Amino acid sequence: MTATRPLAAVAALLAAPALANPVDMVRPDAPELAPYGLMPIGVQTLDLVNPEQIDIVNIDGQKQPVYDRPLTAEIWYPAAEGTQPGGTYRAMLRDGATEVTLTGRAARDATPATGERYPLILISHGYPGNRFLMAHLGENLASKGFVTVSIDHTDSTYSDQAAFGATLYHRPFDQRFVLDQMAALGGDLGAIIDASAVGVIGYSMGGYGALIFGGAGVTQASTEYSWGTPNGLLASHQAGSESHEALVDPRVRAIIAIGPWGRNAGFWDTNGLAGLRVPTLLMAGGSDDVSVYDAIRTIFTEASGTDRHLLTFIHANHNAAAPIPAPREAWQPVEGLEFVPFEHYADPVWDTTRMNNIAQHFATAFFDLHLKGDASKHPYLDLIPNADDGIRALDEEARPTEDHSYWAGFPARTAKGLRFETLKKGE
Repeated sequence: MTATRPLAAVAALLAAPALANPVDMVRPDAPELAPYGLMPIGVQTLDLVNPEQIDIVNIDGQKQPVYDRPLTAEIWYPAAEGTQPGGTYRAMLRDGATEVTLTGRAARDATPATGERYPLILISHGYPGNRFLMAHLGENLASKGFVTVSIDHTDSTYSDQAAFGATLYHRPFDQRFVLDQMAALGGDLGAIIDASAVGVIGYSMGGYGALIFGGAGVTQASTEYSWGTPNGLLASHQAGSESHEALVDPRVRAIIAIGPWGRNAGFWDTNGLAGLRVPTLLMAGGSDDVSVYDAIRTIFTEASGTDRHLLTFIHANHNAAAPIPAPREAWQPVEGLEFVPFEHYADPVWDTTRMNNIAQHFATAFFDLHLKGDASKHPYLDLIPNADDGIRALDEEARPTEDHSYWAGFPARTAKGLRFETLKKGE
């Protein structure tokens, strides 16, 4: 016999697609710092233009045209008390043709909070990607007292993906330009931005750009690749050059690079990585075959000019931690792609929401420490390397004993499958 569903349950199922594609999910077993903060969130879209930039895509021989480079940014920020949460985003799917609706907690064009200034965090997507690919981090950190700005990198989005050489050249320049624009922003939103304390989150090619921006100059060999940036223009980011040194910005105090691409293709060597001078948290899948996990580990070991951490999701691939959960439209094949777009967002082994929550937890601790000077976050970053070796040892009042070594902030059983390693400057 087949049970008949109550009409209310049927109606709820039919209505469910309208509520799909949330970017703000937090699992009940998420680590302590993952949940959203107490501040309501606003969001605004800002269209920027960086004038007279080299048009890498349209270079013809030695002719180097310039153009006014458009950049669209999504800005999340602490909103005024009483702001009602909830809103939607219209975002492009990986195929560059299908528009989808994402839901989150930010209120569109809400009045900014007043009375304080908040550190600024730049968010830079992969190739290709868009400004919503890490919306979970943008919203989450804004609710905790940061202004976050996520960039649509021209020639590198789902809709306008073009020559790879443009991404190689423009990424750190885009990040610097958006930082300058946010620092100069007027009005109520500009009044709450502290652009003297800046963090950068970069995924894949965004991580590549962030590391260059943080001082890791590229090799001469990478400036000469036939498939790279033409006419040797990438030399502007070469280690030891005056142009690269001028790009590095003292306002940037901390970097999170997720699956950063480049060491696997010879864009850095020991000398170039030693130039990284900003505290850095690397996140990576232990089976990453795009940026290549061993190459990411090499970045970690060779960046001896600063303190750095490496968080590893064991058995995860390149989609570890960064992408939002795959939109429901991504679960089906689409024209123009040889793969189901789901694969662009998801990992075969790890649950995306769990990885997002772990990334939110560590990003909160890392940026609170380095951008706000909150020393109480040290224990969340002072961990035994292999989480599986952690021991839970609590007294009768649930306080840790001397034998307790389980990762701070992680409920029982939930740190499995993770490694967190730390090297200090000079090591």
